[in-house]
Amino acid sequence: MDNQQKQQLPSNTAFVLGNGNSRKQLIIDNLRGRGAIYGCNALYREFEPDVLVAVDVKMVNEIVAAGYHNTHQVWTNPNKGINAKTGINYFSPHKGWSSGPTALWFASKQGHKNIYVFGFDYQGLNGKFNNIYADTFNYKKSADTATFFGNWLSQTEKTVREFPNIKFYRVIEPGWFIPDRIASLPNLKHITYEDFEQIYQGSIYKEKNLQKTTI
Repeated sequence: MDNQQKQQLPSNTAFVLGNGNSRKQLIIDNLRGRGAIYGCNALYREFEPDVLVAVDVKMVNEIVAAGYHNTHQVWTNPNKGINAKTGINYFSPHKGWSSGPTALWFASKQGHKNIYVFGFDYQGLNGKFNNIYADTFNYKKSADTATFFGNWLSQTEKTVREFPNIKFYRVIEPGWFIPDRIASLPNLKHITYEDFEQIYQGSIYKEKNLQKTTI
């Protein structure tokens, strides 16, 4: 199957999974059959999305070492440091963005009408590194200072503005951080997991089990 064939994911709905800790609320397996699923980086360790996006070379090489790219659809940017000659799909031209916003942009290019976004937390967790895979291979420590999120936010905003006919939904917990830059975009709504459950009934989210904090 060539890249053009792999790229076709016909569905009105897509789910884009970032790796912020807020995604712990989501039961990913229950998204199967409800739309195309796009994931990022180490998600492949626990779940097989329809499309996996990774742009960090170390992360891509981890995916290659696992052989995941041979049996699943993986997209990245061209880089001579990638340890694979075949099986990888390359963005051309690439945007030079982070993995999460790149996955969001790529999903937007596929013709989906409704895109739900999870784990795009932006801010750190109590000022510390906010990622489900913190303290694991190729990731920073959970005690490390929060990563600057300005680029991620700018890239998200650009994508939402580029595709005004797509309805974007960022799924968060009540009271969690909503950046001013994306708070009033007309085609982006911020909804709760309870709201999402009403749309896609069937135990999509876990009961509230995270520390209540602004992230």
